[in-house]
Amino acid sequence: MQKIFDIAICGAGPVGQTLALLLIQRGADKSQIVLIDAKTKQQATTDKRTIALSHGSQQILKTAQAWPVKATEIHQIHVSRRGHFGRTLIDRSQHQVPALGYVARYSDIITPLTEALDNYSPEFTFLRPAKVSAITQTDAHANILLEDQSNIQAQLVVQAEGGVFNDQAPQTRHHDYQQSALIATVKVSAPIARRAYERFTDQGPLALLPQEDGYAMVWCVDPEQAAHLMTLHDEPFLKELQNAFGERLGKFIHATPRAIFELGLNAQTGAPTGRIVSIGNAAQTLHPVAGQGLNLGLRDAFQLAQFLSKSIAPGALQDFFQARQSDRNRTILLTDQLAKIFTGVGGGVQSLMSAGLGLVDIFPPAQQWLANRMMFGERG
Repeated sequence: MQKIFDIAICGAGPVGQTLALLLIQRGADKSQIVLIDAKTKQQATTDKRTIALSHGSQQILKTAQAWPVKATEIHQIHVSRRGHFGRTLIDRSQHQVPALGYVARYSDIITPLTEALDNYSPEFTFLRPAKVSAITQTDAHANILLEDQSNIQAQLVVQAEGGVFNDQAPQTRHHDYQQSALIATVKVSAPIARRAYERFTDQGPLALLPQEDGYAMVWCVDPEQAAHLMTLHDEPFLKELQNAFGERLGKFIHATPRAIFELGLNAQTGAPTGRIVSIGNAAQTLHPVAGQGLNLGLRDAFQLAQFLSKSIAPGALQDFFQARQSDRNRTILLTDQLAKIFTGVGGGVQSLMSAGLGLVDIFPPAQQWLANRMMFGERG
């Protein structure tokens, strides 16, 4: 096996695989790219986690020739504050797009990406399962030490393996929201087709995303409440969920087994040094409010491919970092402020924000800004 490459990508989730495909399609020598992942192919392609994709992310995956993805379209997004006046309803027809976003299983996103990369085999190198133990660099190259003690050298290394907040080493910007996200799939008695909900409650946001014949639920609460909700049988759990969400979708009638993960902000704020750069969750892990994490990572991949298709000199990484600063910083600010405003602050501030949702609904430029931010980030 070739041991020296132009570009090594560590992490073969949607962000890492999209970057590899975009590089190849922009003319990079596929034999000079290596993709390294700790998971087996079966682990990746059978992962049933739910992922929210924006319209902009769909366009990026389409450019990477990894679309269509089996997904449920989002035509409307309803944003409101439980028990307060004011809401906004964003509709695809107001923004001239076929869908505001899409809800898909992780496996259904990964499978078209992997199939597209398989078309470039055997020239393209995909190492898995292969766990990275350490990355070092010299003036001439970066060196990747794998767990089996083999070494790979590359001109540039892209860190695209993110993980979740509580498993990550703290970065320069680090904040524990003291919240847990409870996830499950639920069914209701009166579903509204292709409408997603972002419902702000006393403890945090509660998102319901249309998926197949139900809704993917992401319910953010404090850790003590999350632990309590995890102990409940289905009937009392659905009653608690009903109390938190209200009856806009009728009655909650079914829930799958629940899972839980801790929430925080963990972001690198300094420019890359030398030959290593981070993208996606490896660069910034966000609160799930507004569903921007993966979408921001795919925008990272899209723009990094543009820079590396022109040059693989280390300076290209600094240029990429500068180009991404505005989108990254504004997306981090948006999710961070939304998470903090609706958790642990006074009701007066929340009431003002709730009234603001109503103003957004009747002021088209404000709604256009919000919709563009959610669909495209800084690209919009």
